[in-house]
Amino acid sequence: MVLAQQVLFLLVSIFAIGLFARKMSSLRRTIFLGKKEPINDRKSARWKQVVLLALGQKKLFKKPIPAIFHFFVYAGFILINIEVLEILVDGICGTERAFAPYLGSLYPLAINFFEILAVLVLVGVIAFWLRRNVMRLKRFTSPELQGAPLKDANRILYIEIVLMSMLLLMNAADPHAHFLVSQHLKGLFTGWSESNVHLFMRLTWWGHILGIFAFLNYLPYSKHLHIILAFPNAYYSRLEPQGTLSNMPEIQQEVLYMMDPSSAPASTDAAPVSFGAKDVTDLSWKHLLEAYACTECGRCTEQCPANITGKKLSPRKIMMDTRDRAEELSARMDKNGNIEADGKSLLHDYISVEELRACTTCNACVEACPVGIEPLSIIMQLRRNLIMEESNAPQEWNMMFGNIENNMAPWKLSPDDRDAWTQA
Repeated sequence: MVLAQQVLFLLVSIFAIGLFARKMSSLRRTIFLGKKEPINDRKSARWKQVVLLALGQKKLFKKPIPAIFHFFVYAGFILINIEVLEILVDGICGTERAFAPYLGSLYPLAINFFEILAVLVLVGVIAFWLRRNVMRLKRFTSPELQGAPLKDANRILYIEIVLMSMLLLMNAADPHAHFLVSQHLKGLFTGWSESNVHLFMRLTWWGHILGIFAFLNYLPYSKHLHIILAFPNAYYSRLEPQGTLSNMPEIQQEVLYMMDPSSAPASTDAAPVSFGAKDVTDLSWKHLLEAYACTECGRCTEQCPANITGKKLSPRKIMMDTRDRAEELSARMDKNGNIEADGKSLLHDYISVEELRACTTCNACVEACPVGIEPLSIIMQLRRNLIMEESNAPQEWNMMFGNIENNMAPWKLSPDDRDAWTQA
């Protein structure tokens, strides 16, 4: 019987981990549908970003109360999974509490610590559920969160409640163990036979590990993928000042040619350059990584002045739309082996002109994001395409562009008269 369980456990483990690895490989391929963008500078500063943003959750603590609850869940997720190592060893070797003989008196201390964490995770998860479903905070009731995103958020909370409960019940059903929290649950088994208690312990043991495998394979389809991608996203996040916008060398070169025509080449066979981005394949891989790392927390939209004043723009929706479009193209690649034109694009079909024009480029969304995502960068790329490829801009903008081109300033003043105001 024990051997059969070992074989079953090994098969389930291989299947679950293999399924997860396959999906993550597909996800990596999807992210690299984006254009190449070399990011390999200032490595020590980038590792500092990982420690501060991903591990330390520095930006989350701008809102202390939810940050504390999130820290409970986060620390529990990281540390309680150390116990999963023992479960894996027990499953493969057919043992029960394989680490106990080696850790001695430290073993109950470790399990007590994990049980305290499990209780804190339950407290944090229940708090998050109440904030979403009872208190209904404004940033959790936006239109882009209705339907599947709301169900996804709640589904993860339910899974975490079940996993932590099974961990505590498994320990409570162990007749040889008396741990800090689970010992208070032993009364649930009063009147049960020893064999039934042991059977219940094994069922919760299996339920816990199967739940973990299910959670692992649900992650790539959920906003909670940020549990994994927050780390690389923090590493590759911007190090330059937020007010620094990336320029296109091709445009800068054209300006130089305009100012000094003699520097322009006589002829060129280079392919014409497209400006900005119309679809996700025109964005960089970093943009797509950010889309998948988005936590959908809504802090960006909450701080967006355009959104606050009733405009249609929601930076969170920009990231969600980018991810949805990338997923659509990935599905087409899985089906057809390549990305065939489907008559749709990120610009217009997912993100409207009205949304893009509402952005003030203030960087409030970038400052608010706890994992270093830049919705503004995607907005700027789409606006570049809108204006430079489609010549689609409001009349006021076109007047400004004309003034800059002719007068070297946004105002309709001759460059020679630019300092005339000083004489007034």
